[in-house]
Amino acid sequence: MYAEERQQEILRRARAVGRVDVVTLAEEFSVTTETIRRDLTALERAGVLRRVHGGAIPVERLGFEPALATRDEVMTAEKERIAKAALAELPEDGAVIIDAGSTTGRLVRILPADRELTVIVNSPPLATALAARPNLSVIMLGGRLRGRTLATVDDWALRPLSMLNVDVAFMAANGCSVEKGLTTPDPAEAAIKRAMIKAAKRSVLLADHTKFGDTYLARFASLQEIDVVITDTGLDPASAAEMAAAGPEVVRA
Repeated sequence: MYAEERQQEILRRARAVGRVDVVTLAEEFSVTTETIRRDLTALERAGVLRRVHGGAIPVERLGFEPALATRDEVMTAEKERIAKAALAELPEDGAVIIDAGSTTGRLVRILPADRELTVIVNSPPLATALAARPNLSVIMLGGRLRGRTLATVDDWALRPLSMLNVDVAFMAANGCSVEKGLTTPDPAEAAIKRAMIKAAKRSVLLADHTKFGDTYLARFASLQEIDVVITDTGLDPASAAEMAAAGPEVVRA
């Protein structure tokens, strides 16, 4: 087993049971405790685990949400593939919403130069990246700026969304499951995401495989409300089939 595969399994176990123990993990993976400690350090640097005495716990158990910059450094190759696959969902012209997030941010970077699009965003960094593109009309939603995710929220963002109609909303989520749908830690961001989906004819979720099976505080959509889920091949075929049975088309890029 490669280090990355072992670390993903450690993260999965931590999220499933709420805590992992160094000694137990070393025995189960047949590696040294030093190797497991290095794995936990790597996962802590990625912002998904927090080290505690003798082991680690998932950050969501602490009510902690990793910052955007931290999340942008994790699963980079997978996020690039997801963003490229998402280009197939772009209309030839018209309007799209691109939600704040690390994977959606990669979609922004590769938007084709030959499409005349109106792009609505709730993220100053995404708006800045799009502003220099002559073929795009960029609408930046106002509101309170959340420092952790660099997303605008609250009424000044919600009111414009209630009056917009777009072709596609490209959405981000912290967690996704068949039972609980799409979730995020912050209720204010959940409200914005809910309004984005309501404003769109089609909704496309961009999420790497580590998001699946996780549930956070605030739900903003069921899987039946999502038309397409684009993820990576780290999501096993059985889970992808279960997801597709709940409604959306599932693409493993």
